[in-house]
Amino acid sequence: MINVELRQLIYFFEVAKNEHVTKAADLLHVAQSAISRQIALLEAELGVTLFLREGRNVRLTSIGKIFLEHVERILMEIEKTKETVEEFLNPEKGVIRLGFSTGLSVHTFSMVFTQFREVHPKLHFQLLQGTTPYLLNLMEKGDIDIAFTAPVPTDHSTVSGDIFFTEKLLLILPEHHELAKEKSIRINQLEKERFVTFRSGLPIREMIEKACQKAGFVPVIAFEGEDMDTIKGLVAAGIGIAILPELALTYNMPKDVVVVELSGAEFFRSVGVITPKKRELAPSEQLLYQFLKSFYDRLYRFQM
Repeated sequence: MINVELRQLIYFFEVAKNEHVTKAADLLHVAQSAISRQIALLEAELGVTLFLREGRNVRLTSIGKIFLEHVERILMEIEKTKETVEEFLNPEKGVIRLGFSTGLSVHTFSMVFTQFREVHPKLHFQLLQGTTPYLLNLMEKGDIDIAFTAPVPTDHSTVSGDIFFTEKLLLILPEHHELAKEKSIRINQLEKERFVTFRSGLPIREMIEKACQKAGFVPVIAFEGEDMDTIKGLVAAGIGIAILPELALTYNMPKDVVVVELSGAEFFRSVGVITPKKRELAPSEQLLYQFLKSFYDRLYRFQM
């Protein structure tokens, strides 16, 4: 087993980069003899010659050039690791990787992030959107830190789910639709309608299909996609009707549609976040998590 010290790799890298031992010693603030001794030990440990000596200068051998490529990658990964640890220890610095489940009204979270960034301006976000199973997989692999989901899984083996609020699903219709003046509509009144909705496998689509099945019919799908504004626009164009979350209907609403309540407990969903069970949140992630809980608690109390 080869036993190589980190300082030997650092000394080797600086000498290789400068092609001069004295220059490397000056940059590293160590004695030239110390560098020469450590490189000799490194060559002995590896069993190869890394440098050709040419007076005061040195030149990499062919195997030395190959070794340099690997050392550069090693030192780069070590530097990244140091930055990650520093960010972990410093809650006011770093990047939080956030997920958003498809079908969630991301637009409504702008106020949350604006307020959070006012208090913590040096924290940054990387945002990923996808289905809840996709986000669960990313979290299990450690690729995201916190994810907003709807509905919120509360009995999962690898993530913890926290519900922040409950959201209604509402029906949107073209303004001249025969049901547009109704105050509340039952799902069985929509048996002959054409639905503009999300693609199969997404939570709202599954909720609609289950509700229709319970009412004794299979919904006719006129369009399926992922973009809420597209769905709204197609309803306004008379392509069909749609069932969307209440918060999504607070912005970018076409003039030619009306919103109607749906009766039935199935037209409510939980909204919140999931976090990994297998590790503690970093200090920066804890800051965001606690901020979110406090924000939605205040919002809920205000609404009550």
